[in-house]
Amino acid sequence: MSQKRPYRKFSKKEPSLTREQKIEKFILRNSENGFFTKVTTIPYKFEISESKAWDIVGELLSNGKIESVHDGISGEMKLCKAGQMYSIMNSEKKRKNK
Repeated sequence: MSQKRPYRKFSKKEPSLTREQKIEKFILRNSENGFFTKVTTIPYKFEISESKAWDIVGELLSNGKIESVHDGISGEMKLCKAGQMYSIMNSEKKRKNK
């Protein structure tokens, strides 16, 4: 019969990310999957204030890591990885046509 081993605490392999890094990774991951990230979703997803979300987005935009486009219908700002705006727009058109 096998003997039960005592519970061991698992140590974290990576240091925890800051809130800004988590938001950046979220935007980049959405871009890689072919989707824009609306700025209005960030406060709900990460439980932060809207002003803090806009501060973080402004910092990411000034760093050049992400770029933005405004939705033609609602006027909302949508974010994506730098250089992927047109490919995401094309994939959105394909999804709408299906």
